[in-house]
Amino acid sequence: MKITEFLKQNILYLDGGMGTLLQGAGLGVGERPEEWNLSHPDVIQSIHRAYYEAGSHVVNTNTFGANLLHFSKEELEPIIAAAVNNAKSARDAASGDHPKFIALDIGPTGRLLKPYGDLDFEDAVSIFAQTVRLGVKYGVDLVMIETMNDSYETKAALLAAKENCDLPVFVSNAYGEDGKLMTGASPEAMVAMLEGMGADAIGVNCSLGPKQLRGVIDRILAVSSLPVLLKPNAGLPQSKDGRTFYDVLPADFAAEVADAIQNGVRIAGGCCGTTPEYIRALTQKAKDVNPLPLSQKNITVVSSYTHAVTFGKEPILIGERINPTGKKRFKQALIENDVDYILREGLEQQAKGVHILDVNVGLPDVDEVEMLRRVSGELQAISDLPLQIDTSDPVAMEAALRRYNGKAMINSVNGKEESMRSIFPLVKKYGGLTVALTLDENGIPDTADGRVAIAKKILAVAAEYGIDKKDLIFDTLAMTVSADANAARVTLDALSRIRTELGCHTSLGVSNVSFGLPQRDVINGTFFAMALVGGLSAAIMNPYSAEMQKTYHAFRVLNGNDENCADYIVFAPTVAALAAQAPASTSGETGKEGTALQEAIISGRTVSAEEVTEKLLLAVSPMEIVQNEIIPALDRVGKGFEEKTVYLPQLLMSAEAAKAAFGKIKAVLSNQKTEQEQRIAIVIATVKGDIHDIGKNIVRLLLENYGFAVTDLGKDVSTAEIVDTVVRLQAPLVGLSALMTTTVPAMEETIAALRKKAPWCKVMVGGAVLNREYAERIGADRYCKDAMEAVRYAESL
Repeated sequence: MKITEFLKQNILYLDGGMGTLLQGAGLGVGERPEEWNLSHPDVIQSIHRAYYEAGSHVVNTNTFGANLLHFSKEELEPIIAAAVNNAKSARDAASGDHPKFIALDIGPTGRLLKPYGDLDFEDAVSIFAQTVRLGVKYGVDLVMIETMNDSYETKAALLAAKENCDLPVFVSNAYGEDGKLMTGASPEAMVAMLEGMGADAIGVNCSLGPKQLRGVIDRILAVSSLPVLLKPNAGLPQSKDGRTFYDVLPADFAAEVADAIQNGVRIAGGCCGTTPEYIRALTQKAKDVNPLPLSQKNITVVSSYTHAVTFGKEPILIGERINPTGKKRFKQALIENDVDYILREGLEQQAKGVHILDVNVGLPDVDEVEMLRRVSGELQAISDLPLQIDTSDPVAMEAALRRYNGKAMINSVNGKEESMRSIFPLVKKYGGLTVALTLDENGIPDTADGRVAIAKKILAVAAEYGIDKKDLIFDTLAMTVSADANAARVTLDALSRIRTELGCHTSLGVSNVSFGLPQRDVINGTFFAMALVGGLSAAIMNPYSAEMQKTYHAFRVLNGNDENCADYIVFAPTVAALAAQAPASTSGETGKEGTALQEAIISGRTVSAEEVTEKLLLAVSPMEIVQNEIIPALDRVGKGFEEKTVYLPQLLMSAEAAKAAFGKIKAVLSNQKTEQEQRIAIVIATVKGDIHDIGKNIVRLLLENYGFAVTDLGKDVSTAEIVDTVVRLQAPLVGLSALMTTTVPAMEETIAALRKKAPWCKVMVGGAVLNREYAERIGADRYCKDAMEAVRYAESL
């Protein structure tokens, strides 16, 4: 029986932790668990067998870190071959007549993807693809992508799996206490992206215990139409005699997870700290629980790397200004490769309240494939808004969709056979909400009947590709009323019928209706209001239009979307200013919110930061710029990060912009041979046996931006090297990082050695398997939950 067939009518039980069991079997500090597939196959087989006999339907191969970043190509294949064969041997030997499956376990690379890190997206896809191909070669039944804490790396892994096998793919992410991934994605955003790309099951594992993860799992259950997976830790980690254990006992663990199964979880197991005893307790506790039937949520949604935007609850505004049509300055920016101008357009529209940014860079003199890919990527680096990828070129569309971090809006498909056959395969592969234009080979019908008929044809062809109507949004094409007095009426009639008769969402490029007329804003605002009453879901509009903004805010009040009229009350005083404002200011002071340099750093625009710094250096001393511009900007971003209004990617892009400004300043200081104030020396490292250094690299970047002299020893660093470096530099502070349960003993060992040989040195620690209490138990002076807390602690010293 295929696992997907079994899953339709049954609860699927996974295995539990591997690392803590290997520690108990003698895995040494610095040893890689995956190597035990070859050196200790009897131990691995025994663990797998114990899970099968405890009731697990699925065991994960011991391949969590088996990829080309950690092993050579020559090393990787025998490790994966042995891992799969160990699981097969365990399956053959295990008692019990329940179905038994083998999952290829794929964990994160330990590297952050560009633009926030140094690993290119396509390189990540290639790394995961090699692991997938080997797993398939040696006979796994499914692919399990787990413990991913970054949406972009999750996409790379899923894309690699889908492109290199036809096996079921389960995807599980690691959420923090704030209910988000490390890089900011909400559960709703992850569901939107993963469902769109065709994952077979989605969920959450690691990080926290079952009780702490209930909020996240309930949010996933509310929006997911797929089977939902829960694989929590056995509570919080503790340390005793150099070994890690967890504070939730099997019976309590089983009770919590069984309750989640009653609420709709279909796939359940355990992560760090759980053992076959936990799985046995779970299968016994939930043996009489009948799985809840899966239900189609029918949610029309797009997402960015942080959040989802859902259609239908209230009108969605799509900013139209990243488009060369009728915009001389924008055309110039495209021809001159002035991407910073385009980024400012995006940020300014975001400040005006749009929910989505349309991105169109099509010009005859521009390489649209490369420009669309670049602009989309750089916009996502500095803005958390979802994007509408707007092009008539399928090649450019795929280039942008492939690297898009989230579920994009796709503009567009139409009723022409060629259009549907070129766009729908891209939608099926990458996911997306597709704008469907009601035109075909015969042009735009001049009747509502004609446009509705085209909509029905588009729905039928989309269904051939497995694309549901919830992932189509119909544009009934606003035509100019100056050329046809009935144009608006036909558009609105077709719109209303598609919304009510077909049950589909609708979108319009509103301003087309007034082309050729004076005072176009008046016509646009009224037409927008009529369309909203007729069921318009989204409008592509100019956010600087006072009439459009007035209509939008007034409609929300009258339609019951604006509780206590709170947003309208804030908006009302700005109407006059909005009407007088010219869009897209490009340089100079930005008023009470800070200088142009501060705004460039806060928004993460590296090129602008460099350019403004060069101008400031002509009139202002370097250290004045640091103290009065750069540090205040970093503090604003840092405070936003601490208050959860700014996400990690924004923090990193701001740090990169600050780094660029510092580069210009350091060049001047070097020429002037000026003594720079240097803050305390800090040594940082990922401990022995751990090859994950994302968190450490983020800490280094921020500490350097705040002026600290950081010595980064890298990853998989021995206790002796860390201690020797601290002693040599007489460093008053060291930062240690560990992601894996199996490497925490190395951290404890390092701290003990520092206490003996460098008693003056303070120790701060961080990592996914740590918490404040655990850090205290292993002797650390400070647990830092994120990079900004590390900066604050360093400043306090």
